[in-house]
Amino acid sequence: MATILIVDDSPVEAHVLEEILKKDGHKAIKASSGEEGLAMAIDKKPNLIVMDIVMPGMNGFKATRKIHRNASTKDIPIIIVTTKSQDTDIEWGLSQGASDYMSKPVDSSSFRDKVNNLLEAAVG
Repeated sequence: MATILIVDDSPVEAHVLEEILKKDGHKAIKASSGEEGLAMAIDKKPNLIVMDIVMPGMNGFKATRKIHRNASTKDIPIIIVTTKSQDTDIEWGLSQGASDYMSKPVDSSSFRDKVNNLLEAAVG
Protein backbone atom coordinates (compact mmCIF):
# COMPACT_ATOMS: atom_id res chain seq x y z
CA MET A 1 0.00 0.00 0.00
CA ALA A 2 1.37 3.38 -1.02
CA THR A 3 0.53 6.84 0.24
CA ILE A 4 -0.48 9.05 -2.67
CA LEU A 5 -0.92 12.81 -2.48
CA ILE A 6 -3.73 14.16 -4.67
CA VAL A 7 -3.38 17.89 -5.37
CA ASP A 8 -6.61 19.20 -6.92
CA ASP A 9 -8.82 22.17 -6.08
CA SER A 10 -11.95 20.24 -7.12
CA PRO A 11 -13.25 18.08 -4.25
CA VAL A 12 -15.22 16.00 -6.77
CA GLU A 13 -12.16 15.27 -8.94
CA ALA A 14 -10.03 14.49 -5.87
CA HIS A 15 -12.71 12.09 -4.60
CA VAL A 16 -12.95 10.29 -7.96
CA LEU A 17 -9.17 9.81 -8.06
CA GLU A 18 -9.11 8.70 -4.41
CA GLU A 19 -11.76 6.04 -5.08
CA ILE A 20 -9.74 4.67 -8.01
CA LEU A 21 -6.59 4.51 -5.87
CA LYS A 22 -8.41 2.78 -2.99
CA LYS A 23 -9.25 -0.13 -5.32
CA ASP A 24 -5.54 -1.02 -5.32
CA GLY A 25 -5.24 -0.55 -1.55
CA HIS A 26 -3.51 2.82 -1.67
CA LYS A 27 -4.03 5.54 0.91
CA ALA A 28 -4.82 8.98 -0.49
CA ILE A 29 -4.06 12.27 1.20
CA LYS A 30 -5.37 15.45 -0.37
CA ALA A 31 -4.34 19.04 -0.88
CA SER A 32 -6.53 21.65 -2.56
CA SER A 33 -3.85 24.05 -3.82
CA GLY A 34 -0.33 24.07 -5.20
CA GLU A 35 0.98 25.69 -2.03
CA GLU A 36 -0.69 23.10 0.19
CA GLY A 37 0.50 20.30 -2.09
CA LEU A 38 4.10 21.50 -1.91
CA ALA A 39 3.94 21.74 1.90
CA MET A 40 2.38 18.27 2.21
CA ALA A 41 4.93 16.75 -0.19
CA ILE A 42 7.75 18.07 2.00
CA ASP A 43 6.04 17.12 5.28
CA LYS A 44 4.45 13.76 4.42
CA LYS A 45 6.87 12.40 1.76
CA PRO A 46 4.20 10.49 -0.20
CA ASN A 47 5.16 7.63 -2.50
CA LEU A 48 3.57 9.40 -5.48
CA ILE A 49 1.82 12.69 -6.29
CA VAL A 50 -1.17 13.24 -8.58
CA MET A 51 -1.11 16.91 -9.62
CA ASP A 52 -3.80 19.08 -11.22
CA ILE A 53 -2.62 22.13 -13.17
CA VAL A 54 -5.43 24.69 -13.11
CA MET A 55 -5.70 25.87 -9.50
CA PRO A 56 -5.89 29.28 -7.85
CA GLY A 57 -2.60 30.62 -6.50
CA MET A 58 0.34 28.39 -7.36
CA ASN A 59 -0.58 26.30 -10.40
CA GLY A 60 0.39 22.67 -10.80
CA PHE A 61 3.26 23.38 -13.19
CA LYS A 62 4.97 25.59 -10.59
CA ALA A 63 4.21 23.17 -7.73
CA THR A 64 5.63 20.27 -9.79
CA ARG A 65 8.77 22.27 -10.54
CA LYS A 66 9.26 23.18 -6.85
CA ILE A 67 8.71 19.59 -5.69
CA HIS A 68 11.07 18.26 -8.37
CA ARG A 69 13.80 20.77 -7.46
CA ASN A 70 13.56 20.24 -3.68
CA ALA A 71 16.28 17.88 -2.43
CA SER A 72 13.90 16.10 -0.05
CA THR A 73 11.10 15.51 -2.60
CA LYS A 74 12.87 15.33 -5.97
CA ASP A 75 12.56 11.54 -6.25
CA ILE A 76 8.78 11.42 -5.69
CA PRO A 77 7.10 10.54 -9.00
CA ILE A 78 4.44 13.02 -10.14
CA ILE A 79 1.56 12.31 -12.52
CA ILE A 80 -0.10 15.42 -13.87
CA VAL A 81 -3.86 14.88 -14.29
CA THR A 82 -5.50 17.90 -15.89
CA THR A 83 -7.92 19.24 -18.49
CA LYS A 84 -4.97 20.93 -20.24
CA SER A 85 -4.20 18.46 -23.01
CA GLN A 86 -2.38 20.39 -25.73
CA ASP A 87 0.99 18.98 -26.81
CA THR A 88 2.71 22.12 -25.48
CA ASP A 89 1.06 21.61 -22.05
CA ILE A 90 2.23 17.99 -21.93
CA GLU A 91 5.79 18.91 -22.97
CA TRP A 92 5.89 21.73 -20.40
CA GLY A 93 4.56 19.50 -17.61
CA LEU A 94 7.12 16.80 -18.30
CA SER A 95 9.90 19.39 -18.50
CA GLN A 96 8.92 20.66 -15.03
CA GLY A 97 9.65 17.24 -13.55
CA ALA A 98 6.46 15.23 -13.99
CA SER A 99 6.94 11.52 -14.63
CA ASP A 100 3.70 11.16 -16.58
CA TYR A 101 0.75 13.20 -17.85
CA MET A 102 -2.94 12.33 -18.26
CA SER A 103 -5.94 14.29 -19.46
CA LYS A 104 -9.21 14.50 -17.54
CA PRO A 105 -11.48 12.71 -17.38
CA VAL A 106 -9.11 9.83 -16.66
CA ASP A 107 -9.68 6.30 -17.80
CA SER A 108 -9.54 4.47 -14.47
CA SER A 109 -7.74 1.43 -15.87
CA SER A 110 -5.01 3.51 -17.56
CA PHE A 111 -4.67 5.68 -14.46
CA ARG A 112 -4.24 2.65 -12.19
CA ASP A 113 -1.67 1.17 -14.58
CA LYS A 114 0.37 4.39 -14.68
CA VAL A 115 0.24 4.77 -10.89
CA ASN A 116 1.30 1.18 -10.23
CA ASN A 117 4.05 1.26 -12.88
CA LEU A 118 5.52 4.44 -11.38
CA LEU A 119 5.33 3.02 -7.87
CA GLU A 120 7.10 -0.16 -9.00
CA ALA A 121 9.80 1.87 -10.78
CA ALA A 122 10.33 4.07 -7.70
CA VAL A 123 10.82 1.01 -5.47
CA GLY A 124 12.89 -0.96 -8.00
